[in-house]
Amino acid sequence: MSFVVAIDGPAGTGKGTITKLIAQELGLVNIDTGAMYRCITLKGIRQGINCLERKEELIQIAKDINIYIENHNGNQQTFLEGEDVTTEIRSKEVSDFVSQLSSIPEIREIVVNLSRNIAEGKDVIMEGRDITTVVFPNAQVKIYLDADIEERAKRRFKENQEKGIEGSYEQVLENVKMRDYNDIHKPVGALKVAEDAVVVDTTKMTIEEVKEKVKEVILERRK
Repeated sequence: MSFVVAIDGPAGTGKGTITKLIAQELGLVNIDTGAMYRCITLKGIRQGINCLERKEELIQIAKDINIYIENHNGNQQTFLEGEDVTTEIRSKEVSDFVSQLSSIPEIREIVVNLSRNIAEGKDVIMEGRDITTVVFPNAQVKIYLDADIEERAKRRFKENQEKGIEGSYEQVLENVKMRDYNDIHKPVGALKVAEDAVVVDTTKMTIEEVKEKVKEVILERRK
């Protein structure tokens, strides 16, 4: 029987970092749906498809795509058709379109089914926008991470600088606002707080503080 930790929240709340840290410390399998959506987005962009008007082509890409995610010394690497795209899927071009692509119901269904198949019979942790409400509505642990939008934009801007991704803070802030709007207004899998989720406001918390809080919730439910 699986033990599932589901984490939701808007962009820039530290979901990805926290998920990786918790997975390492508690021996959970980290299923990265965000990377899956970003790989589909990247392959579409490479084929000149970056608009929803060509939805059927994007759906076909999702059906045929070969994605592999593995961990090396605690660091996650994402492979698309055998190519390491770990950095490229975090580019501004991919970030600008991934939220729109992930709103396509057929693509969401493909990724959700893949995620559930991976999780079967395992102790897993997974983060995203609708993990607690759609992907794993019966998860033993549901957590919603949140933070002020300005703080989230600052974090994303700093992250981009460290990765050598160009762009101003103002551009990042506008991108985060757009992502929030798209995520909240999706017809399927919209971002919202599950009724039984533990909400953690990370605005004034360090990564270590957030990790300890999340770990505390998980260990309590695991008893």
